[in-house]
Formats: sequence, structure tokens, C-alpha cells
Amino acid sequence: MSRATVWTVTPQPVASPEAVELMREYMTEVADRWFLLHEGRTTTPEEVEGYVAEEAHGDLVPPKGVLLVARREGEPMGCLGLRWYDRGRGTAELKRMFVRAAARGLGAAPALLAAAEATAREWGAGRIVLDTRKDLVEARALYARHGFVPVPRYNSVEENPYAEVWMGKELLP
Repeated sequence: MSRATVWTVTPQPVASPEAVELMREYMTEVADRWFLLHEGRTTTPEEVEGYVAEEAHGDLVPPKGVLLVARREGEPMGCLGLRWYDRGRGTAELKRMFVRAAARGLGAAPALLAAAEATAREWGAGRIVLDTRKDLVEARALYARHGFVPVPRYNSVEENPYAEVWMGKELLP
């Protein structure tokens, strides 16, 4: 009989070594996929380090937001950022969803999404939005399975020049 994977999801400071490593892996994966699609190459380590340094992740620091980390047996296996997008309208935004390859399909992503939704409700948000790219089909399918539906573009090209798909979910009380 197989043992079910037990996930714990907790806030993690974005500057912690665990969070920095997860962000580095996230940046490597999404940048590699973009560069392979558009330029036929992967990113260099220097490019990845530049992206990690460029992204201060200050929007994932309370009270603006939070970085949630999923752990299996204490080992960090994934992360998901949640930040206020429009506090006046009760809208939070998901950012930087990532699960390590070894943990995919084991429930980390649903655990992260559930924790983000619970956190957004605690904040008083009534809606969560996200943006993603067309080539990130696995992410788009995951979001759709968890109740996210297409919404009109809510952010500017300056806010995210890579965004091609926008989704949202109304939160039930």
C-alpha cells in the first residue's frame, strides 16, 4: 500500500536560502522555455543570476504579499507568491508558481493553491487573478482544474511584458 504524500505549506521569507534557490530554479525553467521557443537556446547561468537579482520580490513581503513554500518531509519542493494587486477592489494576484520536477503530480501544486486561496480570504480578498504565458500549458491546465477562468487583461505590458493569458477566480467565503 502506498503512502500518500503529506504537504505542509507555510510562509517563507523571500531572502531565505530556500526561497532564493526555489526562485533560481523557477527562473531557470521559465526562462529556458521562453528562450528555447523564441531563440532556440537555453539561458546561461549568468542570465539566470541576473534575473534572480533583478527580481527583488519585494511584492512578496508582508504586508504587500507572501511567499508560500510547500514542503514534503521538511524538504522545500515548491513555491507560490501571493500579493495584493488591487486592495481597494479586493483583488490578490498569484505570482511565481513553481514545483520541482521530482514533486510534480504528487499534490504540491494543489496544496499551494489551497494555501494561497485561504491566505487571500484571510486578507479579505474576494478574487484572485494571475497572468501566464501561452507556452506554459501545464500551468494553464492546473489553474483551470482549480476553477480559474479566462479574464480580460488586467495589467500593463510594463508590469509583465511576457504575459499572454490572464485568469481569475472568485473566492467563496
